[in-house]
Amino acid sequence: MNVAAAPLGRREKRKLEIRSRIEEAAYKLFREQGIEDTSIEQICVEADVARRTFYGHYTNKHALLGGLGISRLYSQSEPMLALLMANHHSTRARLDAMIEYIGSNFATFTEFDRQLILIAPSIFAEDAEQQREIGNSASASFTRLITAGLELGDVRTEFSPEILAAMVVGTLNMLTTSWAMNSDYPIFDNLNEARNMFEQLICKPAT
Repeated sequence: MNVAAAPLGRREKRKLEIRSRIEEAAYKLFREQGIEDTSIEQICVEADVARRTFYGHYTNKHALLGGLGISRLYSQSEPMLALLMANHHSTRARLDAMIEYIGSNFATFTEFDRQLILIAPSIFAEDAEQQREIGNSASASFTRLITAGLELGDVRTEFSPEILAAMVVGTLNMLTTSWAMNSDYPIFDNLNEARNMFEQLICKPAT
């Protein structure tokens, strides 16, 4: 039985709102000025927060960069899957829409986003608990998508939902890292190839 998450209290909502303001301000300034030329003071002014408030959320600029990478690029599986589940009514359509969603994000990414993707793992290494939480969240989201497909009757039964979800998460992470490390990496071609692989391994043949 699924247990609904407890609603956030006022203090926790306020904390998340301030954290979001800091990250939005930093993202804007980093893209406009570069990481080295952006100071914590400038970020505080842009976000309209005191320095002590900044340090209540991040110990330094490196930690902020990691937080940006995690929130913008590694914590999107749950909202993305919720959208796919609500708007599409077959597993094949959900997988197609997922690739389109990811591809549209890559189309907007910049050199700074590449840096975020490469920096975030170093933050993971410093916080193993957060790494587990994000990994488990991504796997759980895709497991739910595939389990829903089993209930619809349009998913193959040779492999467990957990193994199929691990295959999807691992492939997408590999494609993302390869793109971040090589500006010439053919991300869109490989996303389309991944789409075909996912559909062949996960979905029953169309009738």
